[in-house]
Amino acid sequence: MSTNLIYFDNAATSWPKPPETLMAMQRYLQNIGGSPGRSGHRLSVEAARIVFETREKLAHLFHIADPLRIVLTKNATEALNIAIFGLLKTGDHVLTSGMEHNSLMRPLRLMESRGVEIDVVPCSGKGELDPGDMIRYIKKNTKAILITHASNVTGTVLPISEIGRLARERNLIFGIDAAQTAGCIPIDVVAMNIDLLAFTGHKSLFGPPGTGGLYIRKGLDKNMKTLCVGGTGSRSEVEAQPEFLPDRYESGTPNTVGIAGLGAGIDFVLSKGIKQIQEREETLVKIFVDGIRDIPGMIIYGLLSPDLRTPVVSFNIAGKDPADVALELDEYFDIMSRPGLQCAPAAHKTIGTYPQGTVRFSFSYFNTEDQVNTAVAALRKISRGAAFP
Repeated sequence: MSTNLIYFDNAATSWPKPPETLMAMQRYLQNIGGSPGRSGHRLSVEAARIVFETREKLAHLFHIADPLRIVLTKNATEALNIAIFGLLKTGDHVLTSGMEHNSLMRPLRLMESRGVEIDVVPCSGKGELDPGDMIRYIKKNTKAILITHASNVTGTVLPISEIGRLARERNLIFGIDAAQTAGCIPIDVVAMNIDLLAFTGHKSLFGPPGTGGLYIRKGLDKNMKTLCVGGTGSRSEVEAQPEFLPDRYESGTPNTVGIAGLGAGIDFVLSKGIKQIQEREETLVKIFVDGIRDIPGMIIYGLLSPDLRTPVVSFNIAGKDPADVALELDEYFDIMSRPGLQCAPAAHKTIGTYPQGTVRFSFSYFNTEDQVNTAVAALRKISRGAAFP
């Protein structure tokens, strides 16, 4: 592998991880290794401590009063499945947006086949959503608004606070897919009136794959079915699933080594501060957008202002297939990107890039200005059809 490799696929999974993440996982595997809650010996107790402390860090990050309201999952997709399949029933009506990822849209479509009504509220060609548009779709049987916090295609951040206030005023459940924002955009579940928060650990929280979670507002779980049942390490004397959180939704041996890494990743985020991370990533976006906007044939999607988006930029070069552009970036310039539909066909239909998709660059705290400038120069060459070695 080239030592000059440039990784711009952080919206899929962040890389590299902070050294702290790797060290925490190694420490668990080398020195602890026990299963939390399954035994009473010191290694099991230490493993349980790691899990609980990670919950506490997540609670601090998202302004959640009770860490036990956070269910640890293997990713945001599992978290969304727990929420959607547990919450909705035949006859319910749900609102979502035209910028959704399949992790939310697919379970919604499955529930639609089971009698749940789904309305997709249109967004602008740049991925913007007007909260007022939501009001026109609300019906007597509307139960929830379930939407992404930010698009994984354009990076456009949706007006979560305004929509959350709208939902609370109308007594609707408000659920957020924060896969693209947890760790790089401030999230306050109280101030934003968020009832359900699904997040992943392997992106801007700098944890490993196989980690994530779901925050469930107090009282909401009383009417939520469980997606998976089994051993929890608690109430072993009964054969029924425990009713209390988080055990009700956490069956089976947890990914403790991953949770240890996630906790360390959150420590990194908290030590740097989300504001500092956000400012650094906004700088990278600005340099990139300013650098490519005058390239002949370049089409940039979403909002151009870096403070209105996550560090995600989708683009195309007129007359070139995005897959071919991504391949040239990889083979000739050692630049890793994500071409195609990025698992979000609804978003691409909204911005007019379906079915071919786009090339997506997604930056991270660990990227540099030099890397961005190198990518700009590479795209200039590709746009000209320059010969490569």
